[in-house]
Amino acid sequence: MPVKTLITAAAGFEAARQLQGLPAGHRSARLHGHSFWASVQAELPEGWAPFPGGEVQRLHAALQQAIASLDYKLLNEQVSQPTDANLARWLQQTLHNTFQISGLQHIALQSTAHGGVELDGAGQAQVWRRYVFQSAHRLPNVPVGHKCGRMHGHGFEAVLHARQDAQGTSVDADRLDAVWAPIQSELDHACLNDIAGLTNPTSEMLSSWLWQRLQPVLPELTQVTVFETASCGARFDGTHYRIWKDFTLDSAVQLKRAPDGSMQRRLHGHTYTLRLHLSAALDDVMGWTVDFGDVKDIFKPIFDALDHRPLYEIADLADGDTASIAAWILHKARAQLPQLCGVDLFETKGCGALVSLERA
Repeated sequence: MPVKTLITAAAGFEAARQLQGLPAGHRSARLHGHSFWASVQAELPEGWAPFPGGEVQRLHAALQQAIASLDYKLLNEQVSQPTDANLARWLQQTLHNTFQISGLQHIALQSTAHGGVELDGAGQAQVWRRYVFQSAHRLPNVPVGHKCGRMHGHGFEAVLHARQDAQGTSVDADRLDAVWAPIQSELDHACLNDIAGLTNPTSEMLSSWLWQRLQPVLPELTQVTVFETASCGARFDGTHYRIWKDFTLDSAVQLKRAPDGSMQRRLHGHTYTLRLHLSAALDDVMGWTVDFGDVKDIFKPIFDALDHRPLYEIADLADGDTASIAAWILHKARAQLPQLCGVDLFETKGCGALVSLERA
């Protein structure tokens, strides 16, 4: 099965803006500011970086140069109507035209901790919004002794993605807040098992329950993501489920293909963030695709081979760059986790590689 590799980079900037055409009294019509966070994903051609394995550093440098013209500036002087979507489109055009970066697959612009916009390679925008609710639950169908069978609780997070039109007026944060409000009052400080349709409130079942409640009143909805904890969750797009599990790795690396004198060639290390993506049919009894606990247990031998280890000593690891490591993890882990469909590996926040299987 073919493997697709995207290089990703991210960086922040501080800026002020004032948005036009909003209802009278809307706070965003006043001059205000944000700590913005921009991220890009690109499928880069061979030879684009100065050496194999140097793609993350070069993409990150290009992104930093692009946003330098926005940092500590009034954004209206650069973009006439500096909405999140328009800023993301400006960034997409700048990276393509000024820095000659082709293969851009994803541009994201986050203006607050709870919302932002994402663009695909064709420029289609989706607005997203994050909501937090404190709830109790138990999973009634797990085996005896499974910890999730006991009543417990989480600080859940739900992230809604909705498609915008070309003008960015069909869906905005205010509309998402309005359709979410009645659901927030139902879920927050409640026991999920007591809510109709949530007798088995796994992350997967909660994501599809939210979809069923929201999609009729928000036809632009494209996906619902539920974070059960900060390190695991589930996503539903109306048809397919995907779950993920995050890990942290502290490892030593060297990039053997870096030129002499390069910092990347020297022995160094990272605290990596690793995310495993898994896709499978929903188990009708358990209400999940794969048990998060099983993923952790099955992956443990590979985790132990990477964590607090010198990765350059792994004989069949091509090199120490994030794309090579992520591809190695995908290959090794799929033997025990056939549901695994993708691996994200970040060496610093937002900077790394995304490796996934391309299905026919």
